[in-house]
Amino acid sequence: MPMKRLLLLGLLLPVSPAHAKPPATHCPGDTTVEMRDCAEQAWQQSDRQLHRKISKQLYKQWQDATRAVCAQAYGPYKDGTIYPQLVVGCDDNLNRALLKEFQPMGN
Repeated sequence: MPMKRLLLLGLLLPVSPAHAKPPATHCPGDTTVEMRDCAEQAWQQSDRQLHRKISKQLYKQWQDATRAVCAQAYGPYKDGTIYPQLVVGCDDNLNRALLKEFQPMGN
């Protein structure tokens, strides 16, 4: 009887790999979810680069300022599904603008 229960339990549980990764998103993406994922990936990249360029204290101040500015800029869209993507894109754009200031003249 216990073997039948185990078999039944095995049939009821979903079969999925233990470490399955979601399929890679091809940016810029075609769906809202993909576009959000792409915006997040771009922001993470610029955020890591910026974190290496400035002190922890200055980095924290920059994060606080950009979040406040981007939230203000896109406040009218706060209740929309596009809002997270707009804010992350804004953060990324500001990060990249600051990173550009660290480039040598003429580059």
